[in-house]
Amino acid sequence: MDIKKIVKDHEDLFIKTRRDLHRIPEPAFREEKTSAYIIDYLEKEGFVPKTGIAKYGVTALLEGKAPGSTLMIRSDIDALSMTEETGLEFASTHPGVMHACGHDGHMAMVLGAVTVLNKLKDQLKGNVKFIFQPAEEGPGGAKPMIEEGVMEDPHVDYAVGCHVWPLLSEGKIGVKSGPLMASMDRFDVKIKGRGGHGAMPHLCIDSLEIATQVVSALQRLISRESNPLVPNLLTVGQFNAGTAFNVIPDEAVFCGTTRTFDKDVWNAWPETFERVLKGICKARGAEYELMYQTGYPPLLNDAEMANKIKNIASQVVGRENIVEPEPTMGGEDMAFFLEKAKGCFFFLGSGNDSGIPVHNSKFTFNEKILADGVEVFIRAALSLL
Repeated sequence: MDIKKIVKDHEDLFIKTRRDLHRIPEPAFREEKTSAYIIDYLEKEGFVPKTGIAKYGVTALLEGKAPGSTLMIRSDIDALSMTEETGLEFASTHPGVMHACGHDGHMAMVLGAVTVLNKLKDQLKGNVKFIFQPAEEGPGGAKPMIEEGVMEDPHVDYAVGCHVWPLLSEGKIGVKSGPLMASMDRFDVKIKGRGGHGAMPHLCIDSLEIATQVVSALQRLISRESNPLVPNLLTVGQFNAGTAFNVIPDEAVFCGTTRTFDKDVWNAWPETFERVLKGICKARGAEYELMYQTGYPPLLNDAEMANKIKNIASQVVGRENIVEPEPTMGGEDMAFFLEKAKGCFFFLGSGNDSGIPVHNSKFTFNEKILADGVEVFIRAALSLL
């Protein structure tokens, strides 16, 4: 069976699907047209998809010729709220929204795998569960889909997914065991003091100055309390206080994000923030409000699965084109699925001379890479099942 030829014969379909979906981008939990397109595609392939999961999530189950394990193949389906500037003939028809992170390609590859594997189902012992997940860009659709039971009936044993990755050249596939992508949390802090005249600080509790102490102390958590061999990141991205040059403000507010590959560190962040805020504010007579939002956990690839995907991908692009990518502090809620099943999330190289990264209004990719992603999914199913 010439898998590469079978995939190649469907390449025009993958490209058409990507372009269809690129035209109709929708932001998180508003993927109505996207979901409808996926449902129609699946029904034409003879599936009876489950719909309305976490609002616009969709699943479909392909059953092999005999009982066995279940492999999940996952795609995200949402887009970003930004205006497209690619100049493509099939550019977004939805003003202010575009597929700037490759999710149109992800959907095209998983739907392509649906078509090809549907023709090869007699070669499978077990099941393939196709997952189309909303809201990867935030606030996250994987967790609510899991809570609604997508990892059961039948139970998912293995999970795979991929991301087009402009930091790797076209033709390369990045596979890494262990930490690949970081946790992704958000914190919002309000320091409440007592405002007054800028010339009379002794009558005030200076919320702005206290907030700067808190920001500095939080940064020292990284430099002085974290193991220097364990990558962690804390960024304050917004800080607001005051209305006039000679007025000490009542309140100061700031927000930011933390990132780590270490689950123990990730779980400890909320308590650590409370400790720092409580200590500084008590010492200075201020009050505070903290909203710490736990986002996505670190994405950790199973070592055995990563090795299998590495060997499978070698059959697609050649061993010389398999690389171990640098971990990224970017987050990805595929991490939730990988907590429930042995799995591997890999990077599909899309880098070219443009140097344009994801989340850029000019981002696009060479559609020829779609066939490689589909082939990895096909070979993974045939190998694992």
